[in-house]
Amino acid sequence: MLTIGKKEFWFIVGSQHLYGEQTLLTVKQDAQAIVSELNNSKRLPYPIVLQELAVTTDGITELMKEANYRDEVAGVMTWMHTFSPAKMWIRGTKLLQKPLLHLATQFNKSIPWDIIDMDFMNLNQAAHGDREYGFINARLNKQNKVVVGHWEDITVQSQIGNWMDVAVAHGESANIKVARFGDNMRHVAVTEGDKVEAQIQFGWVVDYFGIGDLVKVVDAVTDEEVDQLFDVYREHYDFDYGEYEQATWEAHVKVQARQEIGIRRFLELGGYTAFTTNFEDLYGMKQLPGLAVQRLMAEGYGFAGEGDWKTAAIDRLLKIMAHNQNTGFMEDYTYELAAGKEAILQSHMLEVDPSLAVNRPRIVVSPLSMGNLEDPARLVFDGKAGDGVVVSMADFGTHFKLLINEISAFEPTQAAPHLPVARVMWEPKPNFHDGVRSWIETGGGHHTVVSLNLTSDQIITWAKLVALEFVLIR
Repeated sequence: MLTIGKKEFWFIVGSQHLYGEQTLLTVKQDAQAIVSELNNSKRLPYPIVLQELAVTTDGITELMKEANYRDEVAGVMTWMHTFSPAKMWIRGTKLLQKPLLHLATQFNKSIPWDIIDMDFMNLNQAAHGDREYGFINARLNKQNKVVVGHWEDITVQSQIGNWMDVAVAHGESANIKVARFGDNMRHVAVTEGDKVEAQIQFGWVVDYFGIGDLVKVVDAVTDEEVDQLFDVYREHYDFDYGEYEQATWEAHVKVQARQEIGIRRFLELGGYTAFTTNFEDLYGMKQLPGLAVQRLMAEGYGFAGEGDWKTAAIDRLLKIMAHNQNTGFMEDYTYELAAGKEAILQSHMLEVDPSLAVNRPRIVVSPLSMGNLEDPARLVFDGKAGDGVVVSMADFGTHFKLLINEISAFEPTQAAPHLPVARVMWEPKPNFHDGVRSWIETGGGHHTVVSLNLTSDQIITWAKLVALEFVLIR
């Protein structure tokens, strides 16, 4: 499985010396209690580490500089326990290069009316500090996340966890390297784009390789390695021989096994976390990679067909964000237009991500007119049901634009015995007609990444962090 390194989040509590050392001691105790509870809740995907109280400009600045320096720190969470004059935060906040979450909470859940006095009021001034601190973040245009509510509330913890996933993906974006095996598909517009600008804005490295570079590595894979992987296939998938002789079928599947091993080896040697292929650029290949690509996507590699490096990078980004669950490359294929049943059939020639499978996939070998090579093997399955989000990125010449559409996926109810590819069905929101029209009018592409684990709010949070124009259809 393609993984990322250890990550943590720093928890910085704002206060001030105005009310004495006893108040600061209480603030620290309350902060430790919150951090301990959040970490013990098991609802957050990454640990929180409490830092020294933020009570001076110099102290805050040093904390932010250190957060920037440490690779394991994926973001900073702040809480204004006892009012924190925001001018002391300006220098440090300007320097902070990691995602920032402002937790607008309070240690106590309810106002203790029977004992409340001015000491209590002065100690618990979050409502005061939130406005002061929030103003300076807005003026600095930090695009920070604000989560509001009591820290023990499940909804609040869920929002923190969702932001953590975005923050980690944002940091890992600079580690996304896309290997392009061949160029973009000829005459297709939406797969084009400015690779230099993508590296400047998102951190993505996009490198071209001639298909011969890959063929050399694939051809070096041994028969013993192929046979070992074929046994893995037998364990995880159903074998559907169709009308092929078993020996012929197995020979075709083993081509994909050899490609899988070779592509993985190539990507690992170069440190690549995403890749593209193109059925118009296959010289020296026996088949268009299908099963091979599907299994690599299941490991966490980003992918898109036809040389679409932008979608491959987005795929890897969202897989990080979603912990590689129910998230993958997709393509709009054909409509269901029967009244009351309107939906879109999502699929691809071969490469549908098995993380979306609701049933045990089966390996099928079937002809493919594109590429004019051997009949390639692929995994065939039906997609899961659930609410989710689908995104597409396009280069509009002057800037990138991200299209976001909330969708409702459902399991297909009718068999498709002659369709030799995986299928996913969904209805765009707010409804089929308005969703499709808005997608087309705003320039959404046919290549997308769908996730049944992520929300549009998470996608928007990331888009704001990288100053990316976005359109939300919901």
